[in-house]
Amino acid sequence: MNFTIPDELLALQEKTRRFIAAEVIPMEGDSRMTPHGPSEALRQELVEKARKAGLLCPHASREMGGQGLTHAAKAIVFEEAGYSPLGPVALNIHAPDEGNIHLMDIVATEAQKDRWLRPLVQGRIRSCFAMTEPAPGSGSDPSMLNTTAVKDGDDYLISGLKWLITGADGAGFVIIMARMEDGNATMFLSDMQRPGIIQERQLDSLDSCFTGGHSVLRFDNLRVPASDVLGEVGKGFRYAQVRLAPARLTHCMRWLGAARRANDIACDYARSRHSFGKPLGEHQGVGFMLADNQMDLHVTRLAVWHCAWVLDEGQRGNIESSLTKVISSEALWRVVDRCVQILGGRGVTGETVVERIFRDIRPFRIYDGPSEVHRMSLAKKIIDRRGES
Repeated sequence: MNFTIPDELLALQEKTRRFIAAEVIPMEGDSRMTPHGPSEALRQELVEKARKAGLLCPHASREMGGQGLTHAAKAIVFEEAGYSPLGPVALNIHAPDEGNIHLMDIVATEAQKDRWLRPLVQGRIRSCFAMTEPAPGSGSDPSMLNTTAVKDGDDYLISGLKWLITGADGAGFVIIMARMEDGNATMFLSDMQRPGIIQERQLDSLDSCFTGGHSVLRFDNLRVPASDVLGEVGKGFRYAQVRLAPARLTHCMRWLGAARRANDIACDYARSRHSFGKPLGEHQGVGFMLADNQMDLHVTRLAVWHCAWVLDEGQRGNIESSLTKVISSEALWRVVDRCVQILGGRGVTGETVVERIFRDIRPFRIYDGPSEVHRMSLAKKIIDRRGES
């Protein structure tokens, strides 16, 4: 692996860093920031700023209007964007749109790209991805999928209940995972305004960084024409892996930036705040926490870069993305938790953005596969090697 960052990527990194500092961070206190994420008006204003700066949707293919960044390049830019909770929203690289853009770039037909993907890349609409279901439906175990799709002439009728669907409120379209009569899964595209899609409620959640929050969706005989099948019938589980492996990694990239921000704030406080006759950071209890933060940030960045390199080499990267997701979500949580501790009373208030990062980053250990499920999968692969190195 070559860790040298090319000059053009260094320039893009610096450009993104200046943009976040000058245009995005000043908007973090905007009143249009709600418990269910930035309002649509705030999102549009942020997107327009990124558009004018030439930073909108850098990960999308050049054919769709993006910069076609490699995974390694995304690791650099996404970390800079994640330095502010609003950065990924501004650059249009937030979840679930980022993963949906990647999937549709690979799988969608040209007609589907013109109808849904192109305006998504342009930031004119948002999307959501409906796979997770309440018990007894699918969560971490996709084989428990309960939502069904039944053939009806040239159409499909979709029925089922989905929950924790990020970005559903206000989304322009949805990608739905449903089980066919033969037991295989298929992905379907649908405008959110079609009859048969009911947004039952928004869920109150710990985080507030995703536009549209998290919703419960019910599909009641939603009629979807065969032309709106995403990819091939029966290959939904395969496409889910196409989407999830890179999407897990981009979460790690963005949250690395957020944890770095929290650590920067904690370091500044440890230098300026005095206690028992000397700066807080000179006390070993605090200094050691800062040292541990530096190590966790370093290990996370190395894991992210390695996984990005694996994906750029054309390998599937499922094992690497699982490893990186667990390493990152747990290490970055430790970083932010220590930052709260270092800040003391300030850390549990809205006086700094650290309290918000603390709330937003905790669910990272759960979505896109909780750490325990990734460990279970990794353990199975280790046992199956039968002593091989």
